[in-house]
Amino acid sequence: MSRSKQNLIWFDKVARGDVALVGGKNASLGEMTVALSQKGVRVPPGFATTSSAFRAYLEANALDDVIAERLAALDKGRIDLQAAGHAIRTAIATADWPEDIAAEIRAAYAELARRTGRENPAVAVRSSATAEDLPDASFAGQQETFLNISGEKALLDACRRCYASLYTDRAITYRTLKGFAHEKVALSVGVQLMVRSDLGGSGVMFSIDTESGFNKVVLINAAWGLGENVVQGAVDPDEYQVYKPFLSAPSLTPIVARALGAKEQKMIYAKSAAHPTRNVPTSMAEREAFVLGDAEILELARFAVTIEDHYGQAMDMEWARDGETGELFIVQARPETVQSRASAAGFRSYSVAAKGPVLTEGLSVGEAVATGEVCLLNSAAEIDRFVDGAVLVTSTTDPDWVPIMKRAAAIVTDHGGRTSHAAIVSRELGLPAIVGTGNATHVLHDAQEVTVSCAEGERGFVYAGTAEVTVEDVKLDAVPKTRTKVMLNLANPAAAARWWRLPVDGVGLARMEFVINNAVRVHPVALTRYGELKDEAAKAEIDRMTRGYTDKADYFVETLAMGLSRIAATWFPHPVIVRMSDFKTNEYAELLGGRQFEPHEENPMIGFRGASRYYSDAYRDGFALECRAIKRLREEMGFSNVIVMIPFCRSPEEADRVIAEMAKNGLKRGENGLEVYVMCEIPSNVILAEDFAKRFDGFSIGSNDLTQLTLGVDRDSEALADLFRERDPAVLWMIRTVIERAHRSGSKVGLCGQAPSNDPEFARLLVEAGIDSISVTPDSFLAVKRHVAAAENG
Repeated sequence: MSRSKQNLIWFDKVARGDVALVGGKNASLGEMTVALSQKGVRVPPGFATTSSAFRAYLEANALDDVIAERLAALDKGRIDLQAAGHAIRTAIATADWPEDIAAEIRAAYAELARRTGRENPAVAVRSSATAEDLPDASFAGQQETFLNISGEKALLDACRRCYASLYTDRAITYRTLKGFAHEKVALSVGVQLMVRSDLGGSGVMFSIDTESGFNKVVLINAAWGLGENVVQGAVDPDEYQVYKPFLSAPSLTPIVARALGAKEQKMIYAKSAAHPTRNVPTSMAEREAFVLGDAEILELARFAVTIEDHYGQAMDMEWARDGETGELFIVQARPETVQSRASAAGFRSYSVAAKGPVLTEGLSVGEAVATGEVCLLNSAAEIDRFVDGAVLVTSTTDPDWVPIMKRAAAIVTDHGGRTSHAAIVSRELGLPAIVGTGNATHVLHDAQEVTVSCAEGERGFVYAGTAEVTVEDVKLDAVPKTRTKVMLNLANPAAAARWWRLPVDGVGLARMEFVINNAVRVHPVALTRYGELKDEAAKAEIDRMTRGYTDKADYFVETLAMGLSRIAATWFPHPVIVRMSDFKTNEYAELLGGRQFEPHEENPMIGFRGASRYYSDAYRDGFALECRAIKRLREEMGFSNVIVMIPFCRSPEEADRVIAEMAKNGLKRGENGLEVYVMCEIPSNVILAEDFAKRFDGFSIGSNDLTQLTLGVDRDSEALADLFRERDPAVLWMIRTVIERAHRSGSKVGLCGQAPSNDPEFARLLVEAGIDSISVTPDSFLAVKRHVAAAENG
């Protein structure tokens, strides 16, 4: 019998070209079973019914006429979507199986039992539409999946329900939206051995960053139990990111992000045949523990790279871990259909000003901003209440919500991660969405004017009122080439990937203190001297934040290293200059547990800051943790492009003490290619430039402090604002002089101050002075790049 006439086919006889026969989902399972099993990718065994079987089922029960009649009535407005869908689904689900097809399904199920050594094996029964996962559309989630199906009768019933799900309201809407003729789409049913992830964990994985399209990371979401909760956004999962280029190096651990999700419930097996799965609350221990260990994260990431390489495109995958064997499996894989097809020639940049108070926040999806009135719905059945162009606010979404979502300006949910249904559909529709807020349905109300911003990194914010939104279309092919390097100043690691397409020469200033303040949040000495800490409330909060760490200091090292790795990974192998912490004492004191370990100063701006802290007994052990984080970043994670920079170094003797302190902590200048720069922000750095050049590999001019200390003007004083000018002749003399003296000593010089970002024309003066590099904020990169090119050509 020719394949096109077969009713059933095993996965190990299916290839990716068989979409017309078994749909995209099952074709992909077959392709991986045949081609990737030998490369270590585990796929549970199974079989699929064919599109021929589906059409034979419809023909045997005269269902084609029923379907055509109901859809025609819908098109003419005689019945509504709900009535049409219900009538078609009922007709399909109550029809009889042709005996030959039913017999083949029973026989294949018996053979699966024989192959696996299990009596009445539990299987996942998945729908796979034959037009599924084409390049311009993804039918993911449009049809049904049934888990923990056991026994012949239950299997045949589940297959019927899969057939019926081809005509759910959301599937009808989706095909209409995408222009697919209903009658040309058939359905295959995949029958796959269940992985006991009810006893383990499961989730979703992408071989690309779903928000920015950055193609060098794998994104993994994970929760306890069966995977439907992650897919539907019913739980807030753990999230991990892995840097793909380093996965082939067994000595490296390139996990660049790890975030603990709430995971408040898990889906497990139930004993009822009518309801074979159920959700139960997770234990406190499960909520506080990561689902995956490092080895498992890396194994899944390697699966993702193997699958992506085989298919030659970015992929969206579902995975499961068997709680009995500990083995990891891929249970679905399909092409990623949004970011991988975004134009590489340009992107749209949004900025938000005149913002109202933050009402709620969560994970941002997309990079856009939208304003509008809130429409709060409790279920998709309230579709008639929805106002076109409103901001949809709800607890969570599933495919039933698609007809509403496509009419929204933005979407905000209480629950879900970056791979939840709400996130996936929002990306496909090009809508900004904020998921996992935890409280949106409690703090927002109908008709409330809000601004939904996904343009500020991985956290999205809902602001009260209508903010000022600026949109810029950035065309990368119009960026001129320059001899002078133009780099970025960055603080927020979560926002780094937004700018990965910019043709920058690296990062001239990565601010360590931002990561400490926003991710670590604990004073390092409060960790190293935890036993001395007197603030009981701070101790309790530190205990909560460091749970799972035997040594509390490891929390600081790991969190800081991972935060900085997001920046280092985005532009590897270009240099990323990380400035060691440059808080003032009053800022350090605001860190958790910090007040006890910081002195009060009348003028912190020129007080106990920068280099002087690093060798002081008051902070030496805190600096040791900073050094450990950099060492881990460079040597264990692999980011050898990281350069260390020392701020506010007052004298060559102080430089010697800091360099010696670094060496004690495993950071020896010149070893493993380590370069160490110094900030040039004090007149002594200019006056003694030749002496500093003997101790450092380069200078980075901090124009804010250099201006302040050259002119004796407090840069924060409103009364003296008119006197604070980087263009002052004295400041320009300082800049030209340090460039000249550093070059004479063989050292590189850059500028990472704010001046060229605020005043792109200032870049011309720097080029004329012979600067090697200029670092600017991302939003001013293009303007500065053009000014640099004009100066070089002028």
